[in-house]
Amino acid sequence: MIFLYSFLFAGTICLLGQIILDNTKLTPGHVTSLFVTLGAFLDSFGLYDKFIKWFGAGTLVPITSFGHSLIHGALDKAHQSGILGLLGGMFSLTSSGIVAAIVFGFIFSLIFKPKD
Repeated sequence: MIFLYSFLFAGTICLLGQIILDNTKLTPGHVTSLFVTLGAFLDSFGLYDKFIKWFGAGTLVPITSFGHSLIHGALDKAHQSGILGLLGGMFSLTSSGIVAAIVFGFIFSLIFKPKD
C-alpha cells in the first residue's frame, strides 16, 4: 500500500506542476522555485515530516523535497549552533546532491549536443 501512497503523492505534485504550467504564464523555473519554497514552508511548520511518514519515499522524489532538506538542515544546525548555524546547516544535507548535479551536468554537456 505504501507504494500506492508514494505514487499518488509524487503524481499529485507532478499534476499540480503541469496544471500550473498549462494554465499560467509561469515558466518551468518559476514552478520549480514555487515547489522548493512550498517544501521549505511545509517543513518550517513540521508538516513535511508528517508527509514523509504517511507517503514514504514518494515525498523524497519531487523537488519539494529539496526545499524540505534545505530548511530541515538549517533548523537542526540552528538549534545546535545558534543563528550562525543556519547557513552551514542548509548545505550540510544538500551539498552532495548539488555537487552531483553540477558534475553530471558538465559531463553530459560534453557528451551530448543540444538540438536547435
